[in-house]
Amino acid sequence: MQASTIGTLTTGHNGTIFLAIELSQKTWLTTLHSPDRDRISRHKLEGGDHAGLLELIEKVRRRAAEKLGEVPRVVSCYEAGYDGFWLHRLLEAAGITNYVFDPASIAVEQRSRRTKTDRIDGELLLRTLMAHLRGEPRVVRIVRVPSAAQEDARRASRERDRLVTEQTAHTNRIKALLRLQGMAVGNPRRRDWLGWLARQRDWQGQPLPPHLLAEVTREHARLMLMREQLAVLEEAQTPAVPAQTAERQDLLQRLKALGPAFTATLTNEVFYKDFRNRREVASYVGLAPSPWRSGGIDREQGISKAGNPRARLKAIELAWLWLRHQADSELSRWFRIRTANAGKRARRIAIVALARKLIVALWRYLTTGLVPAGATMKA
Repeated sequence: MQASTIGTLTTGHNGTIFLAIELSQKTWLTTLHSPDRDRISRHKLEGGDHAGLLELIEKVRRRAAEKLGEVPRVVSCYEAGYDGFWLHRLLEAAGITNYVFDPASIAVEQRSRRTKTDRIDGELLLRTLMAHLRGEPRVVRIVRVPSAAQEDARRASRERDRLVTEQTAHTNRIKALLRLQGMAVGNPRRRDWLGWLARQRDWQGQPLPPHLLAEVTREHARLMLMREQLAVLEEAQTPAVPAQTAERQDLLQRLKALGPAFTATLTNEVFYKDFRNRREVASYVGLAPSPWRSGGIDREQGISKAGNPRARLKAIELAWLWLRHQADSELSRWFRIRTANAGKRARRIAIVALARKLIVALWRYLTTGLVPAGATMKA
């Protein structure tokens, strides 16, 4: 980057040190511009070396302070990803203003084979940070970092989702192995299921072959471990959550079709945030439309699938539950009218539209107290 370009970028922030951090598990590449120099400098650190990062920042700050006669402020940024938000909290605690960027919102070259290196990415992050501080609109999306308590509160619901997924995978694997022999499956989730299996015979009247039986036995042991961990997780005392989160969980549980586990997931993944309008809600869940309009071309690409994938999955699952348990609500009637005499594909498309309407209706319910039209409350 030329010196003239740097001068333009730093207009209005002459007393600021700009720092962009390109994170990876092996190395951290810091790209910084200090007001006492007219060039960009780069420094490589070992991955996770936060002490070295703070030492580097303090060194540059002292050097700039000696030349400028005052201590400059430091503004840093990095992309949201594998390292989460601990580095953001570390930098903020050290008195550094930090921004966490949404990687998908950073503009890149549109060449079919664009060059990508950590050096180029670091410069791009630095230019984006400067543009954001100049006040350029929509140059990047800033991730709203949850508090440590909010981030910890979602661990139980996320662990439960993973355990349920693994439980289903082990169950399906056992069923598939037994179907290879044409044998009955029964209920593999029962603890006494292996005893029942020992009495089963295939079409020739033979028991399971020894190697296949050993594999099924090990698979069943893993399935039982998943069920034990699920039971422990469900019986564990609910961890303390922020007051606002607990209040929203209570409000959601008053609606029929929403149980404690589902409510906790929705609150921890979506409604811990404060959205300004319905478009922000739909965009965060990834249920916003993606139009493609250019010249005479005007077509719809479907939902954006941006934002939180867990929240999107739960929103669509909630839409099916809503149809079953809130059949007389206005949203359920809208779905039935929209899909009357429609095929399976049309119903799958309509259920996504229902999920978007429903998640917005729940946001309004939590923020204004407006109950979704026709919804049934629990006794």
